[in-house]
Amino acid sequence: MLIGMTSEPEEQTGAGVPDAFQRLWTPHRMAYIQGENKPTGPGAGDGCPFCSIPLRPDEEGLVLARGEKVYAVLNLYPYNSGHLMVVPFRHVADYTELDAGETAELAALTKQAMTALRSASGAQGFNIGMNQGAVAGAGIAAHLHQHVVPRWGGDVNFMPVVGQTKVLPQLLADTRKILADAWPTARDTEGTTRTEG
Repeated sequence: MLIGMTSEPEEQTGAGVPDAFQRLWTPHRMAYIQGENKPTGPGAGDGCPFCSIPLRPDEEGLVLARGEKVYAVLNLYPYNSGHLMVVPFRHVADYTELDAGETAELAALTKQAMTALRSASGAQGFNIGMNQGAVAGAGIAAHLHQHVVPRWGGDVNFMPVVGQTKVLPQLLADTRKILADAWPTARDTEGTTRTEG
């Protein structure tokens, strides 16, 4: 039995009306759902995690690679192992606010991310995109970020479909190390480089 999962309705003290369903409790997700630690203004001092992450060491911030204008970082709430984001250093909310250099480097790091994920984990496909605005599903709408989610055949099973829960087989620190080591080592035309693993 999974920790936090109840098999008998009578075991559910204080959890509502018994209804014979099993439940997998994930109270740690409530901080994300309620929007804790979301930015209140335009910078690291105002609680923007995408502004504060680059100020930390790569291992602590889960940073995979740094360019001149953007960086790649693992998602703390991944859909799949290896789910990462490409983020501009500059605090901008909308894709149209990026300058030409930021746009080009965001594209270049996205390509590098795909290469690293294919090399490190054999990713067979990707979901790539960004949610623009809270109404479009952006968890942190104040600072633009593009998701790169690796996919494999059969990676959707009953847990996310029925249980609304993802089962991730690897710790984020381990995923960061593997992907940082697999990041392309050659400098590309945009000037991005692999971080030290």
